[in-house]
Amino acid sequence: MDNLIFCLNATVPIFAIIVLGRWLRSKNFFTKQTLTDIDRLSFKVLLPILLFRDIAQGRITEQFDPVFFFFCAGATTVYFFAVWIGASLFLKDKSMVGAFTQGAFRGSQAILGVAFVQNLYGNAGLVPLMIVASVPLYNIFSVLVLTVTAPDAQQADHRGLVGKTLRGIITNPIILGIFAGLPFSLLAIDFPPMLDKGLSMLGNCATPMALLSIGAGFEGAKAIKKLGPTCAAVFIKLVLLSAIFLPMGVALGFREQTLVAIVILCGAPSTASGYVMAKNMGGDHVLSSSIIVLSTALSAVTLTLTLFILRSMALI
Repeated sequence: MDNLIFCLNATVPIFAIIVLGRWLRSKNFFTKQTLTDIDRLSFKVLLPILLFRDIAQGRITEQFDPVFFFFCAGATTVYFFAVWIGASLFLKDKSMVGAFTQGAFRGSQAILGVAFVQNLYGNAGLVPLMIVASVPLYNIFSVLVLTVTAPDAQQADHRGLVGKTLRGIITNPIILGIFAGLPFSLLAIDFPPMLDKGLSMLGNCATPMALLSIGAGFEGAKAIKKLGPTCAAVFIKLVLLSAIFLPMGVALGFREQTLVAIVILCGAPSTASGYVMAKNMGGDHVLSSSIIVLSTALSAVTLTLTLFILRSMALI
């Protein structure tokens, strides 16, 4: 029951903000131009600042576990390409491939990971290391799949597409924010209090603004038409990845905080920043928002059930 309450505390506020965004849109608080401006601000400024600060403040070298690090990076790489190939083969509407792939493989570790493990064990454990191993790859892979599957990519020649993909990765604001934070983490550099407070204030705006935008931009009639792909992506994100990779983690000897970090790696709901990236890079943002909303709503049940199973097996 305690785990269920915690999961509800973690996910209900997120879902409530999405619902609030939809209600505000119905009351004409948002215009299409306002939503466009919010998405642009989140994508180019707020999310990069949030990730820069999170990475910069994490002390990677203090708890570095190479087996765990490369497991997280390897699992992220394997399931990204597996989902992409599967989506390319089975989705009839190829315009959905980018948003489906991103929604099915990319989770909200930065939002749930640290809080989840701290609630259970009193410290963040190896969650910051998991974030460093997976989040840069999330963003690189997201840029890759959204660039390659964008509508104008179909008319591009092979050389031009490769160049566009590389430029998209190199110039992506979120990726730049992550890699800018790595030297501060590796060198254990602390920000002056005034700078730290300013970064915190800006970074803390990123998630609620993205969630409000998701709710305000949610198009229910269109989303219902895409219910099949939405449910398939949510099943992959919340159930299938955990069913495949958690047993591998157990076999490698991961337990307690480390195993819970892998639960978050594989089973966290799809992240709000995925919607922002999809909308700004020509992806199917309607499908993306549907995946985020449904995965967030169901994650309290799936995460709680996963923890219950692991505890019953004396693994956490």
